[in-house]
Amino acid sequence: MHILTVIGARPQIIKSAAISRAIAGSFSSQITEIILHTGQHYDANMSQVFFDELGIPQPQYNLGVGSGHHGEQTAKMISGIEEVLLNEHFDGVILYGDTNSTLAGAVAASKLHVPVFHIEAGLRSFNMAMPEEINRIVCDQIASICFAPTETAVNNLRHEGFCDSKASFPNGRKRIVCNSGDVMYDNSMYFAQMAHERSDIMERLRLEPDSFVLATIHRDNNTDDPDRLESIIRALADIADQHHIAIVLPLHPRTRHILEQDHSSLLPHLSKLTIVPPASFLEMTLLEKNAKIVMTDSGGVQKEAFFFEKPCVILRPETEWVEIVEHGAGIIADADYRRITNAFNDLAGHTVHFPPLFGDAHASEKILQTIIDYL
Repeated sequence: MHILTVIGARPQIIKSAAISRAIAGSFSSQITEIILHTGQHYDANMSQVFFDELGIPQPQYNLGVGSGHHGEQTAKMISGIEEVLLNEHFDGVILYGDTNSTLAGAVAASKLHVPVFHIEAGLRSFNMAMPEEINRIVCDQIASICFAPTETAVNNLRHEGFCDSKASFPNGRKRIVCNSGDVMYDNSMYFAQMAHERSDIMERLRLEPDSFVLATIHRDNNTDDPDRLESIIRALADIADQHHIAIVLPLHPRTRHILEQDHSSLLPHLSKLTIVPPASFLEMTLLEKNAKIVMTDSGGVQKEAFFFEKPCVILRPETEWVEIVEHGAGIIADADYRRITNAFNDLAGHTVHFPPLFGDAHASEKILQTIIDYL
């Protein structure tokens, strides 16, 4: 069978590595995968480096959409994906997460009656002001199979009626909700050893295990709001200063541009941080595995911190990964200076436990076998 994998953003490229690896290893005689890159992330450090570093098959299609307003960007993606689906037969489309690429793939495939398989289904922040929340909800509604990474995600879908849905797809089949486990857990376990062998970032930055904090800031509600961004940067700088601990901040290109253009007043605070270019996946894996605490507004980094048993300060007002918070491994601090510093103090001063919430590191095989059985 022929499957089209649609990716566009850095996290999707990384997640796709697990599925591509499983196809090559166990399902090559049953599945032919074609990869389409929308070009949503087009900077080499945010895209191409991951194909090169992780051995992901190169995309057969690249739409080169680039940045733009949500409507403009998504429309270009829908048009490009639709053209590919019309010109080549596919038995299904694999989509990841909650980006505009996810939404575009779901709309294009569903209109042409191609089954949609949504990996990371059922995640909910319950914040409808988030573009990602809209994207993931729409994709779940369109998907023939919703692959939920945790039991909480399954319960979200159950409460929304997905498990008893009367929806019938053009092939006459009903929707399936599957607790698959998390493909990023597969990746983290697989690539952890490779990271030690291939990356020297710890030596380059002169870091020792458990001696530094890893921080990431990229969401537009943080980067585009001067007050929120200032509050986060001030909190990070004061934590570094007061606790005599290095805070490593791989700076998203967009965040760097905003800081350079509009926040010269933050330069004294930024000087207290160890600012580095966007880290590759293997570099991030090493930094996450060796950090004392992780502070982030990224859902993916929250999970990866948990995989490596690192406490996490969540720089958002909510999280899709509520299990992390419920088990005391993460604290939601939003962009509030006092909450951020208090959360750091709390996590630094307590022993945190990390139960197995994200599967058994074989989610990819389960996903692919479920798709084969479905088709």
